[in-house]
Amino acid sequence: MALASSLARLGAHFVALVHTRAELATVEIEEEALRYFSYLLLTLCALFSLVLASVLLVLLLVVLFWDSYRITALVSLIGLFGGGGILLARQVRQQYRHKPHLLEQTLQELARDVESLVPQR
Repeated sequence: MALASSLARLGAHFVALVHTRAELATVEIEEEALRYFSYLLLTLCALFSLVLASVLLVLLLVVLFWDSYRITALVSLIGLFGGGGILLARQVRQQYRHKPHLLEQTLQELARDVESLVPQR
């Protein structure tokens, strides 16, 4: 009788352990999906802004400075918006390179579980 109840408790603890690890993995996967979505959204916003602003400013400058400083104005705007786009792209790349590995915490917890189950010599 005592053996059966001990096995039942052991089984319940094992199921609870697996359940906790599965919840942790789910949370990490959700966080990673949100992180990728934010990268995508930032990149699309940066590209859209760069293209639209470049087209509008080029048209405006061509109209305003057609007779006198059109080249200077165009070069200035190209530098401004190109620099802004490069800065945004670098920010996205830096965030992507420094992101945590997928399921890193779950794998660490599982490694600790294995260490605690293996008998020490």
